[in-house]
Amino acid sequence: MHTRPVLTTGAVAALAAVAALTLLPAGSGGWEWGSPAVEVRWYLTGLDSRRTVLQLLGNLLLLTPLAAVAVLRWPVLRRPALLVPAALAAGAAIETLQWVLPLGRVVSPVDAVLNTAGAVLVGLLVGGLSGVRTRHHGPPPGVGSRA
Repeated sequence: MHTRPVLTTGAVAALAAVAALTLLPAGSGGWEWGSPAVEVRWYLTGLDSRRTVLQLLGNLLLLTPLAAVAVLRWPVLRRPALLVPAALAAGAAIETLQWVLPLGRVVSPVDAVLNTAGAVLVGLLVGGLSGVRTRHHGPPPGVGSRA
């Protein structure tokens, strides 16, 4: 079974979903700066608020489908030295586009860090699980070899 085209399609679909969630207009245009200190304080003091928890989880989970599919499609991303900068670049790209485009969104470095953290955690988990699966599902010892 050829999974590469399916995984490529999954990556494109996940990227389109991220774009739809983050790059559609959300206000009257322009942008607003999300102060990192204010935002971190809001998260830390608002964990009893449903709105705060949903925002936190949304930022942590935003890039996770894309990270999972990307690690399966491009196994080199299993390496943290490549996965971390790729995830950080994706999070930073979202915030940069929200700053450049007149979308009426809040530009937040904290969002980029949360997006990165979620993507890296899921990418490492999926990469580790797929590596274990590959190692344990190979041919049994002695199969295909000459005795």
